[in-house]
Amino acid sequence: MTQPKLIARAYHDHAHAPAFARVSLDYEARFLRRKVLSTDDGQALLVDLAKTTSLGHGGVLVLEDGREIGVVAAPEELLEVTGEDLVRIAWHVGNRHTPCQIEATRLLIQRDHVISDMLDKIGAKVREVIEPFTPEGGAYGHGRTHSHAH
Repeated sequence: MTQPKLIARAYHDHAHAPAFARVSLDYEARFLRRKVLSTDDGQALLVDLAKTTSLGHGGVLVLEDGREIGVVAAPEELLEVTGEDLVRIAWHVGNRHTPCQIEATRLLIQRDHVISDMLDKIGAKVREVIEPFTPEGGAYGHGRTHSHAH
């Protein structure tokens, strides 16, 4: 593979100008330090950040020449969780340290048959969906939650 002509060495969580291009990544792929990606229009992009970073939907990778590549949360296989006592259900999801997108009437989590079975047992309604996933960040800062061993 030839060296990508696009190189991003910085990231920030909001655009300053219209994006030059965009890159659509699922939740797992949006956690990176150094990786060659392909923009949505097929351009090779080397991401070479100083530290491992959680890229958020709507954030931008900054190219060496200052242009910005927009970051988009790609649709992925998720579980939509609803129920009469959504607060209690959310507590159980959080107690399993599962990344969770919290909305007024539903939760979105990554597909996991064990968590799905647990949710069914506590009275939640679970449905498979394919949507972008933008879970809540950690309580002690922005970005991802990590296990207690972080």
